[in-house]
Amino acid sequence: MSQPMFERVALIGIGLIGSSISHAARRGGLAKEIVGSARTRSTVDTALKLGLISKGYDSAIEAVAGADLVILSVPVGACGPITAEIAPHLKPGAILTDVGSVKAQVVRDMAPHVPQGVHFVPGHPIAGTEQSGPEAGFAELFDGRWTILTPEKGADDAAVEKLRAFWEALGAKVEVMDPQHHDMVLAITSHLPHLIAFNIVNTAEHLERVTDKEVIKFSAGGFRDFTRIAASDPTMWRDIFLGNKEGVMEMLRRFSADLDELKAAIEADDGETLYRRFAEARAIRRGIVAAGQDTSAPDFGRGATASAEKSEGGAKK
Repeated sequence: MSQPMFERVALIGIGLIGSSISHAARRGGLAKEIVGSARTRSTVDTALKLGLISKGYDSAIEAVAGADLVILSVPVGACGPITAEIAPHLKPGAILTDVGSVKAQVVRDMAPHVPQGVHFVPGHPIAGTEQSGPEAGFAELFDGRWTILTPEKGADDAAVEKLRAFWEALGAKVEVMDPQHHDMVLAITSHLPHLIAFNIVNTAEHLERVTDKEVIKFSAGGFRDFTRIAASDPTMWRDIFLGNKEGVMEMLRRFSADLDELKAAIEADDGETLYRRFAEARAIRRGIVAAGQDTSAPDFGRGATASAEKSEGGAKK
């Protein structure tokens, strides 16, 4: 790209998503300058050391000064208070966005504080790993993945399109969606699976007739995948479940009803029902692979990913 899309990008929060945005933006030459702030000074210092930002600040107020794109990469529960804090210092004409996995609450919490002349376009990149912190990011995180934008009615079309183009330049595919619909979709595709993962790992932990050593030693692929998901940031996921309470509760009710059907089939030796439900689930999995959202390689390709991450981690140390 011959000209940067933005003069100054401010990252408020420099964890996995924020650091990956920096990597991808610098890969594509999308910003003339990237600055940032974080909750702790050590995170800011690490981001500076890694070259993720050219300037680091202790406060979000300092970071957003003069920025024409401000990205909140913080837990959804913190978005409202931070927006209230930075609002008087936002540059007129700037685009303000976030990366939270819950959108209706983010709109409710952030929108009242956004000053006239600043373009608020909420967003959610559907990409991530269980890792966190500025060292966890990498430029390819968004490649081929979806980012959902949830602008309010009356949002500036040019600002929405510019943010869409930014995410596409980061490597993502972009779709625009209503915030409430986004939350219902993510409740089943992301939030409920995480809740199940947290619960099944805790269930294994609390079993009295199976020891911790046996759980670790004899973990099959399915349980290992649950533990990978359950290793996600607890603060972030606490806020997500509280923020998307309505969507998660709706999906939990549906999940419980389907689980009752499977329980009844097992108890009744109803192999036909079990086969039918398993075949339906298998078809969904094949659809995900066909859509390019995962790979059919052994261990879903995660063995190679884990080896690469281990090698990269060793190099960084």
